[in-house]
Amino acid sequence: MVSLTPVPCNDQAHPSAALIRRIDLLEAENGRLRKIRDALIVRVESGTAHKPEPYAAFEHSVVLAEQVRERTEALSDAMDELRGSNKALNRAREEAETTRQRLSDAIESIADGFVLFDHRHLLVQSNSRFRSYWRHAGVAMPTAGTSIETVRELAFASGLIVEEHREPDSDGVVFLLSNDRWVQMTERPTREGGLVVLYSDITDVKNSEMARRIKALEESERWIRVVTDHVPALIAYVGADLTIQFCNQVYEAWYGRNGESPLGKRLDHVHSDEFYQRLLPQMLEVLAGHNVNFEFEEIGEEGQVRHMLRSYVPNFDEQGDVVGFFVLIRDITERRKTALALEQAYDDLERRIKERTSALTVAKQEAEQANLSKTKFLAAVSHDLLQPLNAARLFTSALLEQSFGPRAEGLVRSVSTSLDDVENLLGTLVDISKLDAGVIKPDVTAFDLRDLLNNIARECQQMAIAVDLILDFVPSSAIVESDSQLLARILRNFLTNAIRYTNSGRILLGCRRQAGHVLVQVWDTGPGIPHDKLGEIFQEFKRIRPEGSRPDKGLGLGLAIVDKIARMLDHDITVSSVEGKGSVFSVRVPLGQLQPRCAATEVQHVAARHGMEGARIWVIDNDRAICEGMKTLLEGWDCRVTCAISLADLERQLDPVTSPVDLILADYHLDNDETGVDVVASVNGRRHYPAPVVMITANYTNELKQQIRDLGYVLMNKPVKPLKLRSTLNHLIGGPEWMKR
Repeated sequence: MVSLTPVPCNDQAHPSAALIRRIDLLEAENGRLRKIRDALIVRVESGTAHKPEPYAAFEHSVVLAEQVRERTEALSDAMDELRGSNKALNRAREEAETTRQRLSDAIESIADGFVLFDHRHLLVQSNSRFRSYWRHAGVAMPTAGTSIETVRELAFASGLIVEEHREPDSDGVVFLLSNDRWVQMTERPTREGGLVVLYSDITDVKNSEMARRIKALEESERWIRVVTDHVPALIAYVGADLTIQFCNQVYEAWYGRNGESPLGKRLDHVHSDEFYQRLLPQMLEVLAGHNVNFEFEEIGEEGQVRHMLRSYVPNFDEQGDVVGFFVLIRDITERRKTALALEQAYDDLERRIKERTSALTVAKQEAEQANLSKTKFLAAVSHDLLQPLNAARLFTSALLEQSFGPRAEGLVRSVSTSLDDVENLLGTLVDISKLDAGVIKPDVTAFDLRDLLNNIARECQQMAIAVDLILDFVPSSAIVESDSQLLARILRNFLTNAIRYTNSGRILLGCRRQAGHVLVQVWDTGPGIPHDKLGEIFQEFKRIRPEGSRPDKGLGLGLAIVDKIARMLDHDITVSSVEGKGSVFSVRVPLGQLQPRCAATEVQHVAARHGMEGARIWVIDNDRAICEGMKTLLEGWDCRVTCAISLADLERQLDPVTSPVDLILADYHLDNDETGVDVVASVNGRRHYPAPVVMITANYTNELKQQIRDLGYVLMNKPVKPLKLRSTLNHLIGGPEWMKR
């Protein structure tokens, strides 16, 4: 048996169509049932051939009756369901019609214009308010099925919409219609993808807003006129047609001829033809969009001559076009007279000053020339001044390494200490002279602070220990951009001052990283500096000695040198101090980045020598005293030394090509216009393996530094410090074996 299952209908919008589909399904089912019935009858009839006639007929009738009964019941159920569906369909039709009528009534009751578009944005329905807009404009309302784009184009083309405004603080677009009504359009999407558009009448709101704006403008204009009428200047606004649209009382009083106001008149009617032609180029320039300032002499109505300063400022609209310009005219007649009088007085004063300064200039030039000559002389003779000091330093260093009696050792140490004082004083004078003469130029490169700070801390720790102070050091591996030697001089002066003025406690050398910079600082627990003296400590020959501090033989030039070097390097120097607690000196150094090193210049130490025992060193210096002092010092370090005053002298003592040598110590300045660079180049140029070179000089110029660096030599400045020399020689002589041949 085949059961008849009702098919649900989900289309509530069209119940009649669902019912028709349901009837069609039932009729198809009945057709299939009839076919099944006929097939069963045929089967029963065909099967009676094997049964007795009466029994077969009876059995056939029973089966057929049962089938008819079942089919009849199914058909009866289907008809009952069909009748129920017809009733539901009629009720649905009535409810749909009622709903449609209510919707139409609701749409018509809306005070705003209403338009409905389907999911394809085609016109479906509108209310009478929306249609009235079109009737008032004398345009036929678009029919159903018209696209939203066509409706909009037609509204603009027909003149229905006069103006369109998109206001940022409004929910939608605002239109001015042909009936002088303002409507605001808002759009809302429907669930099926359609669109509902409402047009709300906001004419009353607009009129109220316009009234408020007009009132505000009137009030603003009143205040502008009150203010401008009391300004002692001529103020006006001129339109693009050169008509005066606004002016204050001062302007009206000056240009009002015969008691007539210039307001509303063109400028060619207000001014004379000659004066108008003088103003015309400036007016054309301001109408071209440029500010204009100029001065004119004018004659008033009573014949008085006044000097007027005019300013024209263009006024631009939203499109950037000039729609007029503002006029500001100030009477500068009295100022002009005062300026002329001041100019005359200035000319007289200038003439007298020139006469007075002419004599002072000559005296100043003579004084500056004398001072410059002194400075240049001191900077130029620094080599000669340092030569004997360098020799004495070498001899005393050699003597200090010898074994004498206590009295002799004390005398040698006293001599060494005196030489230290002389060296410090002379070095300071030479440095300040070179800085003033512009001899020293910064050689700014990127380098690692680690080695510089380590060396300075190592040098100064011995000085601190000698006076029972603790020098703490915080290492740093920052890469900075500066001149390493000049930066080292700044830090040495900071540390020297800290050690000199700190009686007890500790000193700290360390760094603070900042954005793009490193702050290198020296802290001490000294007596501190009075606040009113902080600006004086960087002045030349200015010394502030706190009560109870140790005796000092300085000249007061250390911080002056620091200040000059810092200015040269463009590094900021700061100092803060608290009396009785201590001071902190800081130098601000910019961070840098190391350049990639060339592989050819890297030294691979493969067979280092322990110490300098037996090292073969050639010393080339035109000063025999320095040669002897250097030889004595080096032989005290177990070196084998050959001294020469020139290349010829060296060649007389040995064969520079074949003789073994581990290192050449050469003075840069030799006799007969010969330099140590020339001698070393001649020697190494003929050797199979060039010897390492240490070049010694009192020349601090960047050109020489760069030249020595490019040649691959080590540069040391006079006076040579023995400890630094020994450290350098240990480093160089401990190189590859091929450099010792």
